[in-house]
Amino acid sequence: MSDLNTVFRHVDQHQEDFVARLMAYVSRPSISAEDVGIAETADWLLSVLTGLGMEAQLLPSIGHPFVYGRRQDRPGATTVMFYGHYDVQPVDPLHLWDSPPFEPEIRNGRIYGRGVGDNKGQHFAQLLAIESWLAVAGELPCNVIVLLEGEEEIGSPHIADCMRTYHHLFAEADLVITADGPLHESGKPMISYGPRGIASFELRVRHADSDFHSGNWGGVAPNPIWTLVHLLATMKNDQGLVTVDGFYDLVQPPTPMERTALDNLPIDVPKLMGSVGMKRLDEPQDRPFFDRLSAWPTFTLNGFHSGYGGPGSKTVLPAEAFVKCDVRLVEAMTVNDTLDKIEAHVKRHAPEVEFIRLHGMEPSKTPLESPFTEPLRQAILEAQREDPLLVPAMGGSLPDYVWTKILGVHSFGTPYANHDEANHAPNENMEVERFIKGIKTGAAVMQRLGSRE
Repeated sequence: MSDLNTVFRHVDQHQEDFVARLMAYVSRPSISAEDVGIAETADWLLSVLTGLGMEAQLLPSIGHPFVYGRRQDRPGATTVMFYGHYDVQPVDPLHLWDSPPFEPEIRNGRIYGRGVGDNKGQHFAQLLAIESWLAVAGELPCNVIVLLEGEEEIGSPHIADCMRTYHHLFAEADLVITADGPLHESGKPMISYGPRGIASFELRVRHADSDFHSGNWGGVAPNPIWTLVHLLATMKNDQGLVTVDGFYDLVQPPTPMERTALDNLPIDVPKLMGSVGMKRLDEPQDRPFFDRLSAWPTFTLNGFHSGYGGPGSKTVLPAEAFVKCDVRLVEAMTVNDTLDKIEAHVKRHAPEVEFIRLHGMEPSKTPLESPFTEPLRQAILEAQREDPLLVPAMGGSLPDYVWTKILGVHSFGTPYANHDEANHAPNENMEVERFIKGIKTGAAVMQRLGSRE
């Protein structure tokens, strides 16, 4: 602990330098969707990892490169892999930014700039934690692998191939830690044990070559909107239950430890609803709030498109309609099995509707009983002076399955960014205090993992 306290003092003494270096990093555009600055940022990160004394290299892929680094200071000790992504979202709409997205500014204790919270500030905090340990002790208390991806913001299409192709580079990892996303709404630190997966698809139907006059053809030509409305009505009822055969077959109830963790998550539901102008929760009304996000799959209609939507009226009977959908998957569900069941339902109820598979990502979950839970909890308590909340599963989706299902290790999310970081939106930001706490948390995590033996 004396070494860790020395590291904490080192971080405090170098706050200004660390913040300035983060801002320099954020000033580098690296937009994966537009292929802007990706190669240059990857090369720069490679030099950063090399400067930390790591065996570092770029791992080529069909898409953007992965940046890899490794230090084995204690053979036989725990090896932690820190994962992050150096790509960022596009900046549109630019006119809503109060300062240029790649010219970061500090205002009211927050750094504003694209990517500062998602995810540059969070994984850079891990790198500075490594640097701080080396500055104080000359070596790390545990072994470390770093993997930084350049395609997370476009769905991580090649990360599974990376794990399979370069498996030998990651075989020593005992666990993976991702510092990404915001803290809990309460501002409390948290440990998440996995994300839900996602399976996206489209339903499309065309009944004619072109739109019709609704008077001359109404009652004669079938209406594709009604075709999809009738189909969708067979897929989810007004009690909120998905009525596709076998949809819930693989859904597992929370374990006793997960049940306790979910019940302990703080939430003021009326306040939350009021803050977004929401009048009621989705059905079923008796489902606990965090169960909705962690323990149950969803079936969401993302957009319904057909016919006329302009001002006034247009007496048209459209020729085509389509709806875009996604299903959020909980652990044990799979993308292919879920889409197979939905496709079979569509063929049975509306064979003229085309079922189009889009992208998917498998769910992932690490058990709360993991032997790494306590050292991570203690590390966060030491660095942030607050006990973390335990979140069995996040509502969104991340490529966590590559760690648990391909690499075969436990995986944890330990976000450092403030809850209102505005990631993916104009004026993305990260509180300076959260960034500094992130560095200290990374340092404490390494110390706790290194002392497990």
